[in-house]
Amino acid sequence: MRYDLNLLPIFIALMEERSVTRAAERLGMTQPALSNALARLRLMMKDQLFVRERYGIQPTAIALDLAPAIAEALARLDDAVLGQQEFDPAQAERLLTIAPNGYAEFVLVPAIVARLQQVAPGIRLRLTPYGNDLTDTGVVSGTTALVLGRIVDPPDNLVVQHVMDEGLACIVRADHPDIGGGITRDQFESLRHVNVVPPGRMRAGLFQALAQQQLKRDVAISVTNFFAVAEMVAVTDYCATLPKLICRRLENDSRLKVLAPPVDLGTFPVEMAWHVRYRHDPAHRWLRALISDVAANELSVA
Repeated sequence: MRYDLNLLPIFIALMEERSVTRAAERLGMTQPALSNALARLRLMMKDQLFVRERYGIQPTAIALDLAPAIAEALARLDDAVLGQQEFDPAQAERLLTIAPNGYAEFVLVPAIVARLQQVAPGIRLRLTPYGNDLTDTGVVSGTTALVLGRIVDPPDNLVVQHVMDEGLACIVRADHPDIGGGITRDQFESLRHVNVVPPGRMRAGLFQALAQQQLKRDVAISVTNFFAVAEMVAVTDYCATLPKLICRRLENDSRLKVLAPPVDLGTFPVEMAWHVRYRHDPAHRWLRALISDVAANELSVA
């Protein structure tokens, strides 16, 4: 072969990062070393491959044509090599970065960390913000092991797996003057509500569920995380509509009571997604299996 295979991961990093600086950081190279590698790539491919623009680099038509084949070839090579490696979670020493959305961080991450402490004490987790753009999490480039939450319109280089389905419930303060052991449609629509702004995809799901049932909601205040909701509802006559597993945790708060919504608001999916190159990585496969098991256990005791 006349091709330098060491240059191919550099090509993919440049394609995904669209920045020489970020690609160099991701690969642990200096910027001059990566620029030199890019020059050799251009010579090997007989094309400019990437052109500089104001905010980074953009691939040429030839680079766009080459990218899927090169990415697939590297993924197959990773599968072949990593598939032969053994993974012992009890002995492993590793730091893995995951990006849970607000719901997953509240409901699943504590149980995941507790399980890791029991069976894989050498594996450490680092959490990075989920946000609304998967690119910002690092999962599209592969620097983040996986994202956990609601995955909408994933790019082609991500593998998406369904984890579980979650429903919705309502909370009000325990001594609410107008709400007893249940909440009617008229009561729901007459109350003022606390809305949780992030994560964005879940927000869209709740608004869609309300719209489908033609259920109106008068939002009094929007907060930025689930942790603020209990405090807000406990000192007002407001209502909040939250995922059931979050409401299950809030049932222990004597200031609050959990009620079924006045109409069936359906369910929303919780998913995880990871870069295709980690399909057969033993450590990543083990972590994904652990997360699925933790989620199933959380649902079984709900």
